[in-house]
Amino acid sequence: MAPAASALSFSVRRSNPVLVTPAEPTPHELKRLSDIDLQRGQRTVVSGIWFYASNPAMRGKEPAAVVRDALSKALVYYYPFAGRLREAPDRRIVVECTGEGALFAEADANVRLEELEGELQPPFPCTEKFFCNAQEGAGGFLDSPLLLVQVTRLACGGFVMGVEHNHAVADAQGLVQLLQAMGELARGAPSPSLLPVWRRELLAARDPPRVTCVHREFEDSGEAPKELPDGWVLRSFFLHPARPAELKKQLPDDLRASATTFDVLAAYIWRCRTVALRLEPEEAVRALCFVTTRGRFPVLAPDGYYGNSFAHPAAVTTAGGLCGRPMEYAVRLVREAKSQVTEEYMRSAADLSAIRGWPYPVASPGTVMVSDLRHVRFRDVDFGWGKALYAGTSDTFTPVCIFTAHRDPCSGEEGIMVSIRLPPAAMERFAREMKA
Repeated sequence: MAPAASALSFSVRRSNPVLVTPAEPTPHELKRLSDIDLQRGQRTVVSGIWFYASNPAMRGKEPAAVVRDALSKALVYYYPFAGRLREAPDRRIVVECTGEGALFAEADANVRLEELEGELQPPFPCTEKFFCNAQEGAGGFLDSPLLLVQVTRLACGGFVMGVEHNHAVADAQGLVQLLQAMGELARGAPSPSLLPVWRRELLAARDPPRVTCVHREFEDSGEAPKELPDGWVLRSFFLHPARPAELKKQLPDDLRASATTFDVLAAYIWRCRTVALRLEPEEAVRALCFVTTRGRFPVLAPDGYYGNSFAHPAAVTTAGGLCGRPMEYAVRLVREAKSQVTEEYMRSAADLSAIRGWPYPVASPGTVMVSDLRHVRFRDVDFGWGKALYAGTSDTFTPVCIFTAHRDPCSGEEGIMVSIRLPPAAMERFAREMKA
C-alpha cells in the first residue's frame, strides 16, 4: 500500500499565475445569467482535481504547455469564461465578456504519483499545493477570474490539474463539458465535438413570475447559511459496487424493482447521517436531492448547455420518523421528492428565485444535500495522457454529500465514493452506521 499522502513531506514550486486569453478575438458583450444560476447557493468558487499518470507515448510533450494551449483555444468557444461578473443596476449579476482571460499557473512537485495514490480521494491532505488560487487569495465574487487552472508536474512524469470555477457560470457537468473540449483540442481536433450553448433565458423567470409548485427546499430559507463550525471533518467512504443491490434486498418487491441506485444510497446516507447527529426526534430533517434537467427536458437544457441546470427538491420528515422506520420509508420519500421535478417545476423554481431575490436553500442542521456526480465523466477528460486515475471534487461543503465514480487504488475495483462532512464524534457514529 502506498504511504499516506498526509505523512509525505514534499514541496511545490509554483510559477506566478498568468492570464490565458482566447486564441482568437471574441465578442465583447454582456450575457445574462439564468435565475437558477443566480441562486445564492451558486455564488461560490468550487474546485475539482485530476491526477494523470506518465504516458510514454507523450514523451517530449510538456503537460502545462499542452493544457495552456488547449485552454486558450477552448476559450474561443467558451469566451464567457474569459470575462468577469458585474452587477447590473437591477441587482442582477451578468457576465461581461471582456476577454481578460482565465488564470493559469504551472508548478513542479518533488513527489511521485505512486506516493500519492493511496490518498486519491477527498480529503486530499495536499490539496492546497495543487491550486493556483490557494496563495493568491480568492478575491471578490465580482471582477475576478471565472476559471483558474494549475498544472503541477510530478517527479514520475505524471501531473495533477487543479481547477477552480465560478459556480454561477457553470455547474459540474458544464465545467466538464469545457474540459472535454480542451482535451479534444489538445489531441488535435479542429473544434469541439459538442459546441457550447448559452441560452440562459431558457431558465429565466417568466414575466410576470408565478410560483405554481411547492418548493420545500426553500422553506424557511433566504438567509446565508451559517459558517461551518470549527472542527467539522471531511471523510470519504468507498462503497463496493454490490452494496446498492444489498441495500435493495431490504425493500419490498415494488421498490426493489423500481428504486435506482441514487434512491437507495440517498435514503441510506440520509438515515445514517441523521442517526449520527443524534437530533431531537421532533426536529425536521430534509434530504435535498439534486436532479438535473439534462437529458430529461431538452427544451430547458439543450445539448451543449453549460449553465446550472438542476433542481434540489426536498424529502422532508422528522428525525424520529426517519430513524424509527425501515429504510423503505426513506426511499419512498426520496422518490416522491424527485418525481416533483417537471418542466413546470423548474420554471416555478426560477420564478420563486426571482421573486425572493435568489435565496439560499434550507441549510438547517438536519438538512443534507445529496449530489450524484457518478455520470459526469470527470475521469474521461483526456489531454493525450489517457483518462485520469482520479478526477472529481476536491472538497465538499456542509451540508453537501457527493457521490462520485471511483476506482479503489488497492483492489482496482470500480465503485462509488461517498464524501461527506460531519463533526468528529458524529463522523465516527456515521462510519459505524455505514458498516452496520
